[in-house]
Amino acid sequence: MIEGLVGGRLYGDAQVRTGQNGRRFVTCKVRATTHDGDTIFVNVIAFDDAVQAALLALSDADSIALSGTLTPKVWTDKNGLVKPAVDMIAHKLLSAYDERRDRAERGAERGAE
Repeated sequence: MIEGLVGGRLYGDAQVRTGQNGRRFVTCKVRATTHDGDTIFVNVIAFDDAVQAALLALSDADSIALSGTLTPKVWTDKNGLVKPAVDMIAHKLLSAYDERRDRAERGAERGAE
């Protein structure tokens, strides 16, 4: 397995799903740009409650950075072209939303002092 960090933008909204065992998980797609300017889609699945909540708080096109386990894949588009993709099991997430929330919490704590 490959551990990695992916930065990009959320493509569509995150979706809540339930596994056959009844366990909840969240899936989403992240659109990332490679070093040569090409776009690659990262199929993300999250089992961690904090990562799930953070993904569900975001909207389409929000900036996001995820760390987790990566699996390289390929897919064929409607024109028959083979394209790269990556599957990720997300363990941690960072977004601008998190920073805004953290700043608001720090401001509220200072006001309470």
